[in-house]
Amino acid sequence: MKPTRFETAIALIDKKNSEDINTYQVSGMEYPKELLYSQRMTRKLLQFEPNSSKALQIAARAQHICRWQIPRDEYPMDRVGYLKWRETLKKMHAEITAGILQQVGYDEQYVSRVSQLITKKLIKKNEESQILQDTVCLVFLDYYFGDFAAKHKDDKVIDILQKTWKKMSARGHEAALQLNFSDKNLALIEQALKS
Repeated sequence: MKPTRFETAIALIDKKNSEDINTYQVSGMEYPKELLYSQRMTRKLLQFEPNSSKALQIAARAQHICRWQIPRDEYPMDRVGYLKWRETLKKMHAEITAGILQQVGYDEQYVSRVSQLITKKLIKKNEESQILQDTVCLVFLDYYFGDFAAKHKDDKVIDILQKTWKKMSARGHEAALQLNFSDKNLALIEQALKS
């Protein structure tokens, strides 16, 4: 059976992300970092919102597409530099994904909808944008927060947790509190939510 446009788009996004030179280790296996991230995004999205539209699923899968192509250290290592880097990345993620969607035959309206989701223009105003934002935060908390907390001082960790929490919906908060955290990390989360 011929794959659908959606399946082809997902396969092409995965193909791009499998070129990531950076790797991430899970259970002794090495994975291209952004390929692993994109698969975690899909898994978490479908757990959080099982009826996600195909457009939302594509946006989640392409959230970090080819992220390694624009390294963080190409921008000043301050808050302004960080925000500029993030904006540039979002544009690049949206452009690469738009190219893939056009290639497999999606119309401009659909491409534009996915691009808007990836660039997160409508968080808090658009339900799908908020679901995607919640998913990003849940993936961070579930898979990357432990490593992050181990490498940084508590006050920095608390600050990041508070910023993460602000971006999430009440439903996202509920899902986050169901995740498994170590006692130390749970204590940091409780501290962040109190402050």
